Amino acid sequence: MLETLLCSLVTILPDYLFRRYRQGKRIGKEITLYSVWFELRWGITACILLTVSLITMIFYFHPSTSNVTAAYRTVAVIPETIGRVDEVYVQPFQKVKAGQPLFRLESSKQQAALETARKRVAQVGAEIVVAKSELVTADAEIKQVETAFAQAKDDLNTQRDLQRRNPGGVAPREIDRLESLVEGKQSELAAVVARKQTLETRIATLLPAEKASAEAQQAEAQNAIDKTVVKAGVDGTLQQFTLRVGEIVNPLVRPAGVLVPDDAGRERLVAGFGQIETMVLKVGMISEVTCIARPFTIIPMVVTDVQAVIASGQVRASDQLIDARQLTAPGTVTAILEPLYPGQYGNILPGSNCIANVYTSNHDELASGNVGTLRGLFLHAVDATAIVHAMILRMQAVVAPVQTLVLAGH
Repeated sequence: MLETLLCSLVTILPDYLFRRYRQGKRIGKEITLYSVWFELRWGITACILLTVSLITMIFYFHPSTSNVTAAYRTVAVIPETIGRVDEVYVQPFQKVKAGQPLFRLESSKQQAALETARKRVAQVGAEIVVAKSELVTADAEIKQVETAFAQAKDDLNTQRDLQRRNPGGVAPREIDRLESLVEGKQSELAAVVARKQTLETRIATLLPAEKASAEAQQAEAQNAIDKTVVKAGVDGTLQQFTLRVGEIVNPLVRPAGVLVPDDAGRERLVAGFGQIETMVLKVGMISEVTCIARPFTIIPMVVTDVQAVIASGQVRASDQLIDARQLTAPGTVTAILEPLYPGQYGNILPGSNCIANVYTSNHDELASGNVGTLRGLFLHAVDATAIVHAMILRMQAVVAPVQTLVLAGH
């Protein structure tokens, strides 16, 4: 309507004035309700064409959308394991800090596993002490066997020396017995030394590995117990938290509640524009927003990011081929809007719906001096028509509370 009124001022009105004062025709006489089309056909036709062109220019170069939301991400409160709730530490709608315990699951099984792991660590430690004692015993046995081995060798050498000096003075069987005794003591010494090396290897390698494995099992059991205490991941407020002692919580079925972060949806709006605005939307464009949460208020914002893809075209790999007809739903170009000036955003709750205008500015191109006359006039016209869209947004800001409270009956 506003565009039609503006266009009629330069089309229908001059046409009427020409016929009224130049041709002398009067309303109600020559210009009647039945002859208005014939009399003002040039002005009406020009008004329609100019109105359509103006509306097209305004909505293309200065995009507008009502798909604006203070989108935010919630954090599901779920444990890492299935269990029965043993204790609840917080209340619904309570503000919590990151790392604060929320509830605890029953952990008797995990406690038993931890106690078993602790006893295993203590057992391996005792085995290390015993192995060290056995190593001392092995050293003593080695000395004892070495002494016996040396004594046997001395006896054998003495008997051999007597036989060499006095052949027949020593029985050959005695020599054989002493040689067998020396070989036996030598084998016994080798066995004791091997046993000592085995003990040293066990103390240096096997038992430390067993102890490390037992300590890892203990740490794993402790980690399982720690997982039974569910803590807040971020600072926020608990919503839909109705957990009670005795309930079974399953992370695959339903969460225990929802945690809304304190910074969720703060001072950032997500706007969806039509795909025809793809070539117009750019980072740095000035925007104006009005939200029903802040009636009669226009918030200056700026486009900080434009999503490079359209969400409606995404596909997910599955065992079925996707028909192109399933992707025909028109998607929007997503843009991120942030306040142009600090403190302008105000108390807009996350999830609020808004209306946004984005304005094309050709000031830099016009100021460069490299623009021709016709293009310069066109760019001036584009920038000037932004005021129409700004007026429409302000009218929407005024009408929105009335429409919501009175006409909609809320």
